[in-house]
Amino acid sequence: MVAYEVAMRAGRILHPLYDFYHGSGAWGPVGAAAGAARLLGCNAEEIWHALGIAEFHAPMTPEMRSIDHPSMLKDGIGWGAMVGLASAQLAERGFTGIPSLFDEAEPVSTEDLGGEYLIRSLYFKPHACCRWAQPAVEGALAAARELGVGVADIAWVRVHTFEAATHLRSAAPRTTEEAQFSLPWSVACVLTDGEVGPDQVLEHALDDPGRRRLAARVELFQDPKLEEAFPAKALAWAEIAASDGRSARSEVLAARGDAEARPSDEELTYKFERLVEPVLGSSRAGQLLRAVQALPDAADLATLTALLRTTGTT
Repeated sequence: MVAYEVAMRAGRILHPLYDFYHGSGAWGPVGAAAGAARLLGCNAEEIWHALGIAEFHAPMTPEMRSIDHPSMLKDGIGWGAMVGLASAQLAERGFTGIPSLFDEAEPVSTEDLGGEYLIRSLYFKPHACCRWAQPAVEGALAAARELGVGVADIAWVRVHTFEAATHLRSAAPRTTEEAQFSLPWSVACVLTDGEVGPDQVLEHALDDPGRRRLAARVELFQDPKLEEAFPAKALAWAEIAASDGRSARSEVLAARGDAEARPSDEELTYKFERLVEPVLGSSRAGQLLRAVQALPDAADLATLTALLRTTGTT
């Protein structure tokens, strides 16, 4: 929790300092270093150095370039986690670093640490696609329900959203990463299957001719009002026309699962079981779920990490 809070505050400080958008791999290492240094028993001076080391070596992820060219880089999250851990270990051994973002920023970035928890403002993704595509998926579903036509009768879909989301424009993804970062593909899948999950974005699904035809009919438009609201809010609305000329549109929608529309515990449990059971088996998935639910009262993470380490299924 502390590491996550430190990372989110580092992100708040970092983003306005540059003229391009960074992925979380750029500031996540600072939080990872804080958490790892605390677990290693580092003193205050060593933790101070760990934060500076982590910031200095963090990947400066050009996020919009990775949106335009989806790959396995995944925001630099994995590399950033490694940087955070290595930075803490270096500091523990006497390696020194520069002052971190927190030394350069206004005190407001840390004065409420331990009082206000930014983690409470995080969102959950109901769909297996970029968060920027999620409100468009919700809008397309709403418009389709109002229009009441089958997929074969859809003439076109027009999505109105903020500028960054219009970069999710590939209508014919070739890889899972391209599918996850494709707004037209996500909309086509949810209209066809009622969901965007692993079965829609794994590579075996990408040659489906019906989804590809529908994705090619999805057009993206920048809405000036929604652009003004971003990044504080990620919003979209969709309009769908039928082949007989009728059309329907949704309201302006946020992504389901945002802080203002939190999923229920039952919804989160369903998502967990649906994604984890095929990998770990129902028995171990149940054990893992119970370990996660017990974390508020757990003395340590030993039970959780032991379950995560296990690769076999039961």
